Amino acid sequence: MRARLAVVVSSLIAALLPLSPVAAGTAEQGGGGPAASVTWTPCADDPTADCGTLAVPIDWARPRGATIDLALVRRKATDPSARVGSLVINPGGPGGSGVDAVLEQRLAFSAEITRRFDLVGFDPRGVARSHPVVCSAALAYQAPDPLALRSQADFTALVAYNQRLREDCRARTGPLFDHVDTLSVVRDLDAIRAALGDEKLTYYGVSYGTLIGQLYAERFPGRVRALALDSNMDHSLGTQAFLDTETATVQDSFDEFVSWCDRTETCALHGKDVRALWAGLIDRADRGELPFPGDPSVSLNRTSLLSLVFGAFYGPAWSQLADVLVALDTGVEPPAPSAEPRRQEDEVVENPAQVFCEDYFLPVRDFREYAAHVNRAARIAPDMRISPLAIAMVAACLGQPTPIPDPQHQLRVAPNAQVLLGNAVHDPATPYVWAASTARQIGRAGVLLTYEGWGHRMYGRGDCTTGAFDRYLVSRALPARGTRCPAVPPAEATLRRAPWPVPSGPVPGLPGWRFRS
Repeated sequence: MRARLAVVVSSLIAALLPLSPVAAGTAEQGGGGPAASVTWTPCADDPTADCGTLAVPIDWARPRGATIDLALVRRKATDPSARVGSLVINPGGPGGSGVDAVLEQRLAFSAEITRRFDLVGFDPRGVARSHPVVCSAALAYQAPDPLALRSQADFTALVAYNQRLREDCRARTGPLFDHVDTLSVVRDLDAIRAALGDEKLTYYGVSYGTLIGQLYAERFPGRVRALALDSNMDHSLGTQAFLDTETATVQDSFDEFVSWCDRTETCALHGKDVRALWAGLIDRADRGELPFPGDPSVSLNRTSLLSLVFGAFYGPAWSQLADVLVALDTGVEPPAPSAEPRRQEDEVVENPAQVFCEDYFLPVRDFREYAAHVNRAARIAPDMRISPLAIAMVAACLGQPTPIPDPQHQLRVAPNAQVLLGNAVHDPATPYVWAASTARQIGRAGVLLTYEGWGHRMYGRGDCTTGAFDRYLVSRALPARGTRCPAVPPAEATLRRAPWPVPSGPVPGLPGWRFRS
């Protein structure tokens, strides 16, 4: 799930009837006419890849109405004689650019995958090059701190701010603003499949990209060749379950970090009481007495401090996190963060968080209920107190008009759609319990592969995880039910100054800094 500063989440209708399966090989474009094709040309930024666009309806309920162009990119299989087909990917978000992921080869697929598949990335509707949702930058950065609410007046002011932001974003974005839900993306994905000339879809999605795959399996089970879903969403959760599971998993990640420091002599906090030091930093942040070392223009409050640590758990970047916590405690700048130039702030910023608001309804009636959620989270997570990402999502979508296009529901997937789900046990953003819940909902149609380690995204973490995904994608061979892959040491990462504004997480609430592996 990758967060942008200042927005996320959604609204729910009580019940959703299961969508009718559609026979394989038929296209829905234009009411059942021939599938459109993509005209590929060498990409301007990288002529070794092909770029193209595909027109899709803004509103799939009106397929002959106004359209937008989805941006696509393709890297052809390196061994055409061994080519299986196209592998469509989504790197998560909401807001992740599949075009960038393929152009910059961010997902680091194995040589076997790049040899056997054309890698195809797309920017989902409302994101990056595909008619992005845009809002006033000045207004977006006025978002109230979700952990600073102290009264009903604060709560009311937040709801009113959300309404102003929505009106601004809708005016700047146009009609697409109300049609960026993942069910619409699923229809787009099927149009992409047809335009690529593939009878069935082969797809790899990470984090929020797993929701696209889950709903595709539900909507189009007969068109599934292979759906590899890595670090899974659970689209059945209400407000309390969403906040509680997110909070529990971020506390688990903190516990794992503390355990690593306790047993690792190279940890900068080895031999120290990490929990006590951390509690002291939170107290200083609450008092407004915690400047970021080496950048006195940035003063950390509780939300930004929690967000910084949360971002480090993605890698996880434990060694670098320990260095940063020592620097915060002492005021000495951490070792050599890589500097990158900041950009001038633009008039508008992209805000793909509206996607989440159209996929999830997580209502909170008033400040009393909001405070009860925050207080319960503090009991669940005595160190982290709450998931900063989850509370930001809930807060940012308060007041979202209902009904929403893609409300939560229990998945109903026909058994002919064979799906591979994978998740790390210690994932800070998509809890393992989400993957287990989604696997139960999918039932016989899915197999859950468990990674015993840490971090967000399990592909690439050793031969066991990567091999299982590769075998499934290439030959559709699912691992045995109950398969568990051993943990491998986390990769190193670095805290770096990012361009301004930060184009993607995971350090919501701390613009200008992020961890990179």
